[in-house]
Parts: sequence; C-alpha cells; structure tokens
Amino acid sequence: MTRQSSAAYVVKLTVILFLITAVVAVLLGGVNAITKDRIAALNEEKTAEAIRAVLDSEATPEAVTGYTDGTGLVTAVYRMGSDGYAVQIVVGGSQGDITMMVGIDADGAVSGVSFIKMSETSGLGAVAAQNSSKGEAFRAQFVGKTGSVAVTKDGGEIDSLTGATVTSRAVATGVSAALACVAGFS
Repeated sequence: MTRQSSAAYVVKLTVILFLITAVVAVLLGGVNAITKDRIAALNEEKTAEAIRAVLDSEATPEAVTGYTDGTGLVTAVYRMGSDGYAVQIVVGGSQGDITMMVGIDADGAVSGVSFIKMSETSGLGAVAAQNSSKGEAFRAQFVGKTGSVAVTKDGGEIDSLTGATVTSRAVATGVSAALACVAGFS
C-alpha cells in the first residue's frame, strides 16, 4: 500500500467507526428515554417498601429537607408523623455501594434496617439483605440500638456475618450515620 492509499484507508475506518458510534449513541439515548420513567417508578416503589419495612407507621412519608449529615452517607430523610424517621443511606461495601433504609423510632432507637440496592457477594455479604434466618438475625441485632453502632471486631455489639466483615462494618456505619442524623433533629 502506498502512503496515500493507507491514509485514505485510515480515514475510511475512522468514518465507519464514527457512524457506528453515533448509531449506538442514538439507540442508547432512545432506550433511556423509554425506560427512565419506569425505572424511577420502580425506585420509588422500592423506597416505599423499605420505609414500611423499617418503621411501623401508618403516616405518609414526608421528605425532610435541611438535615445535616457529617458523614455524607445520608441521601434522604423521611418523617413518619410522630412515629419517627426513615433514613436512606448509601455506604460503600465490598462489591460496590449499598443503599439501605434505617428506621429510627420516636425514642431515637433503631426500629429496623432494610436494603434497597446491594451488590455484595452472594452467600456472604448479600445474606444481610436476604429473608433467611441468618439475614433476619443479622438485621435484628440493630433494633433498639442508639448512639454509635459497631461490629464486635471494632469493639461494638454487632456480630459480623461470617466472612463478610466489610459488609457488616458498612451496615453498622450506615446505621450509625442514620442515628446521628436523626439525633440532630432534637
């Protein structure tokens, strides 16, 4: 190939690659436009389920604005009438972010922990979110806790899930952030 023909070949490949990229970008944009409302509705539904799971209340969740969070983990706070608060947390786990909801009752104690999104290792950290005896026992340890919460390896009272210390620490950190955030309302 001559220098001129190889330059033309490179330009031809560049144009073809650009056209393929443009078509794929348009298709992805179209899929996003079609699915974004449904995804938002599913996320709202998961959040509502998580709120109901962590706080026994008939009240309608009322979003709280202007809360303070020194940890940067609190992403939303919902007042549940006089029954307490549901606090949404995003904390880093071993395999990515864990999005969870923590219920804090009117006395400032944890009333429940529920998971909205988690990508922890199956059979290890993911057990925390499962409706199994092990997962339920893990989450039940947090109920009634106040102040700061930690796993036993860090001097606290929460037993880690076997082989999932990173996940257990992340959940304890998230619960502590929720407790501290709600304590700031008093």
